[in-house]
Amino acid sequence: MDLTTVYMGLNLKNPLVVSSSPLTKEFDNFKKLEDAGVSAIVCHSIFEEQISEEIRELNRNLINGTESFAEALSYFPEPQEFKLGPDDYLEMIRKAKAQLSIPVIGSLNGHTAGGWVDYARKIEEAGADAIELNVFFLPTRVETTPDDVERNYEKIVHDVKANVKIPVAVKMSPYFSALANMAKSLVDEGADALVLFNRFYQPDIDIETLEVDPKVMLSTPYDLLQPLRWIGILYGQVNASFAATGGIHTARDLIKVIMAGADAGMMCSALLENGIRHAATVLKELSEWMTRHDYDSVRGMKGVMSQQKCAHPEAFERANYMKVLQSY
Repeated sequence: MDLTTVYMGLNLKNPLVVSSSPLTKEFDNFKKLEDAGVSAIVCHSIFEEQISEEIRELNRNLINGTESFAEALSYFPEPQEFKLGPDDYLEMIRKAKAQLSIPVIGSLNGHTAGGWVDYARKIEEAGADAIELNVFFLPTRVETTPDDVERNYEKIVHDVKANVKIPVAVKMSPYFSALANMAKSLVDEGADALVLFNRFYQPDIDIETLEVDPKVMLSTPYDLLQPLRWIGILYGQVNASFAATGGIHTARDLIKVIMAGADAGMMCSALLENGIRHAATVLKELSEWMTRHDYDSVRGMKGVMSQQKCAHPEAFERANYMKVLQSY
C-alpha cells in the first residue's frame, strides 16, 4: 500500500501531519510522534510579540530607569510566560533535524509585515524544511477596509518569501468575503501551500471576576466540514498544495480530506485526547480502508470527490444548501 504524498514539495511517507499544538511544544514528544508514524511535524508557533519582546527587553535594559516603556510594555506577556524564547525555538528545530528523519516545519504567528519576517530566515538557517505562517489579524477598527486586510496578508507572504528559499504555507482564515480569490492571491504572492483553516479561539467572560477569560476548545469532527468544503472547491482552481486542519480525528476524516483534494491532513485534538499512539491507529485504519476499496495509493484517491469537474460549483453549493434546509 503506497501511502506517500507530496506536500508543498516535501515527500511525505503518509498524509498524516501533526499540526502546531501543545504536543509540539515539548521536544520529548517529537521522537514519539515519529515512532507513531506521522509524516511531518509542525512546531508550535513562535509569536511576533515574542520576537518583538526580545528587542524591547534589550532596549529596556539599555535605558533602564527612564520608564519610557512603562505603559506600553504592560500590554505584552512577560518573557517568562512563553514556553520558549526565540533562541530556544531555533535550537529546538536544530535538535529535531538532527534526530528525526521526517520533515520539521517551523511556525510563525503574527499579524504585521514587520521585522518578524527576518526571523523566518533564522528558522530556515536552523534547518527547518518549511515554514507555516499562522496569521492572526482581527480588524476591529471600522476604518479598516477589506482591501486593507487582504493587502496585509499578501504583504506578509511576499516579505517572508523574499527572505527564505524553503517552502512557505499559509494557515488561512475562513473569514474572507471572496475566499477563493484570496486563496489565489496568496499563491500568486508565493505561498506554496494553503492550510485550511486557522481556528481563532474566542474569548469568554467570567461574570464573577469580570475578566475576559480565554478558552481553549478542542476540535470536533464537525469542524472538518468547512475545510472539506473549501478544499473541494479550490482543488484544481488554485495551483498550490492543500492541507486540512481542524476536525481530523479518525481515518475516515483523513480519507475525506484526501478525496476532497488535500495532500495532507493535520491532527492535534485527537492526539491530545487519545494519546500519541492514536496516530498509528489512524494510519492502520487508513491502509485497511484502502485495501477494502481497491485503492493502492493515496495519490489515486486525491481529489476524487472534489468539484474540479463540476462546471458551476457555486450552483452545486447553493443546491446543496437548499437540500440541507429542506431535509431537517
